[in-house]
Amino acid sequence: MSGEGAGGSLSGLGPAGLLIAAPASASGKTTVTLALLRLLRRRGHRVAAVKVGPDYIDPAFHAAAAGHPCFNLDPWAMRPQTLAAALEKTAEDAELVVGEGVMGLFDGAPVEDQWGLAAGSTASLAAAASWPVVLVVNCQGMGASVAALAHGFAQFHERVRLGGVILNAVASDRHERLLREACDAAAMPVLAVLRRVPGLTRPSRHLGLVQAGEDESLDLFLDAAADALAAGLDEATLLATLRPASLRAQAWSPPLAPLGQRIAVAADTAFAFCYPLTLEGWRDAGAELSFFSPLADEGPDPAADAVYLPGGYPELHGATLAANKRFQAAMRSAAGRGAVIYGECGGYMVLGRSLEDAEGQSHEMLDLLAVESSLKAAARVLGYRRARLMQDGPLGPAGSAYRGHEFHYASARSDGDEPLFTVTDAAGQDRHLAGQRRGKVMGSFLHLIDREDAGA
Repeated sequence: MSGEGAGGSLSGLGPAGLLIAAPASASGKTTVTLALLRLLRRRGHRVAAVKVGPDYIDPAFHAAAAGHPCFNLDPWAMRPQTLAAALEKTAEDAELVVGEGVMGLFDGAPVEDQWGLAAGSTASLAAAASWPVVLVVNCQGMGASVAALAHGFAQFHERVRLGGVILNAVASDRHERLLREACDAAAMPVLAVLRRVPGLTRPSRHLGLVQAGEDESLDLFLDAAADALAAGLDEATLLATLRPASLRAQAWSPPLAPLGQRIAVAADTAFAFCYPLTLEGWRDAGAELSFFSPLADEGPDPAADAVYLPGGYPELHGATLAANKRFQAAMRSAAGRGAVIYGECGGYMVLGRSLEDAEGQSHEMLDLLAVESSLKAAARVLGYRRARLMQDGPLGPAGSAYRGHEFHYASARSDGDEPLFTVTDAAGQDRHLAGQRRGKVMGSFLHLIDREDAGA
């Protein structure tokens, strides 16, 4: 591949790419993105993926399909230099980038960005990066109306350029002809057609798809999806839509300051919700990282001066975590020797006294924070958050500001420890306290994404 719009970083700009979006959730964005990544890779392209928004599940599937790490890009939560750094890291060994959007194309936080778009939306990233959008349309029950829908999305905002459509869930040859004729009449390029194929869905649970590492049939699915897309893909036209990102690499500071010089990170199916850019930022700042599996009854490296427990699904493994005494003893030993210990969401629950699963069974946890959490008394909590530290500590001085996301079904009772953050939603409303801190042990339900610049 060569030429503008078909290569990697051009003329000093960011990587060439496009964004896969849709009118709404459940249109098939993830399936189309995975199929396209695997197919392009099979055809010899060095391709990488990015995911718009705070999602943890999809990036692992993208990485498996592309054979390349997948970074999140969040135009609400990330500073411009963080977005640029993520793109630069994505393009280190890739010639083109396919990004999967979030929700519907123009859906995001209830605040506007500089272009009047919903902050955090796929459209907002398209405007910031100057990447074209490819719209995936679920055509089940739809005929000529597909052209009106695509035309409306193409004309909605001058900063968002629609490069074409991918027709998904097409029922038959006749259905495809009808759809193509309507798009041709509206001068809307059809970049691919994906027929209704049994089995092109993935198992799910309450927070999204089952994780990539748990899916033994993932490679078979990816190849089947690629095969299904191959029959209806206009590869040359799709690749011609690629454009270099207008976000340029610049000096950046890591999203989160390193918790220590030697950071031990919990990493298994119970603790998998960790942003790759957070870890890359710590490495770039000179920290040494090691990894351990609480589910395998492993503890952090005894030489570590900090321990990070990411979110995940510990509620599905409560009995195992409660029975893993080596893990528990090693964590308490780390706390006893003064190591920094930080837990997010699921990691926060494990730092607490107990965790009640969805069936009402209570499991003893580490008792390093005065938190009792429950999935039986479930309450869905979802949304962007702005957080400020209450006191000086390992995450920074008092008043340090962060942007992040909260998505959980757990409820929690806490007492006896100091609150960690003051928190509002994206619009600056619903101010409340969040998290707990006891000395150098701390945690909350928030997933921190990036720091805020002073005065932001």
